[in-house]
Formats: sequence, C-alpha cells, structure tokens
Amino acid sequence: MIVGNGEIAEKEAGVIDAADFVIRFNDCRSYGAGGSRTDAVAVCNAGRPAKAMLGSPQWRAHPGVVSAREIWSVRDPEKFAAMRAPLAVSHPELDDFCDDYTDEFTAFCADTGKTHVVIGKAVHEAVDASLSAFAPAPYIVPSSGMIVIAEALNSYADAEVTLAGFGHVGWEWHPFAAERQLADAYIAAGRLKRLSGETLISFSHGA
Repeated sequence: MIVGNGEIAEKEAGVIDAADFVIRFNDCRSYGAGGSRTDAVAVCNAGRPAKAMLGSPQWRAHPGVVSAREIWSVRDPEKFAAMRAPLAVSHPELDDFCDDYTDEFTAFCADTGKTHVVIGKAVHEAVDASLSAFAPAPYIVPSSGMIVIAEALNSYADAEVTLAGFGHVGWEWHPFAAERQLADAYIAAGRLKRLSGETLISFSHGA
C-alpha cells in the first residue's frame, strides 16, 4: 500500500492498516485519517524538504516515522549531483534543490535501527523514459510518489500494489498529468490499483 498525501476516505483507513506493507511520505501527513500502519517512510533526501525533516524533532518523534522499519530515500545522490550545473542555468532560484542529505538519513537510520534504502538513478531514469510516452510539459524531476511506485513494482513484482491518497497534484515542476496517465496505464495492465470509489478494481500481478 503506497499512501500519498492526498484525500483519503474515512472507510479506507482500515483497509490501509490491513495491508502487509505500508509506505508513507516525508512528514506522514496521511497518518491518522489514512490509518496508522507505517512500514516505510519515503523521503525526499535532497534540498529543503530533507533539511526540514532532519532538523525537526517533531519529524523524528512522529509515530509513523518511529514505527517505520525502513526509510526510502527517493533522490539518487549521483543523479542529483549531475543535475546541479544545468539547474543553476535553467532554474537559478532552485540553488539548494540538489543539496544532498543522504548521509544524514543513513546516520538517522543507524541511530534508530532502521534500514535505509536509496532508490537508484536507474529507477529515476526508467520513470523518465516511461513518462515520455505521454508527452509531458517540461519538468525537473518525477514526484517522489512516482519514483516509489516504480521501485515498489520493481522490488515486489509478485505483490498487489495499491495506491491511496494520490491526487497527482502539487509542485509545478513535477509532471503530474503524465504521472496520472502512467499510473492509469499500470492499472489497465493489472500491475497497480487505486483504493478509491469507482476505481476500486482488484488486480493481481500476472493475472
């Protein structure tokens, strides 16, 4: 179960908590209304979001973060290091976007007995390639959600992967329209499903 920070129906919390493995994002805004089970927290380990989380005692003490067995860093350090110079020209206002905090998340995991998973640039680049089929407007990087979907489909190929709380909206430099289309393509292919209203169709991988 991959739980985004979008709207979640009250009746879905129990379904989320009944999953075998629940992934939430960053500050676990889905925690509470979207259930409480948290096995992994996927974090943006670069730029301002990373700095804010690591510097926040509230984040470190959040029950979702505390209970998680794994922290997934979604931004490959090598990939982001290579992006720094081009971004300095195209988006000078994002001067701290590529600042890397992977080592700090590694230390946090070591201190708290968690496993640290760094999602590699091959996943990021495969997502870029998949998104290109939908002719996205110019963007900087895929969202954390899309990277985590790709990682889950790669790592848990035989599992039923379900999305909850995914509105596919947010920061202007993520390709959300193309990401929605890509997620829908995975759903149509039976690799993914959504936990919401009329789109609640049960697929199992390989069916």
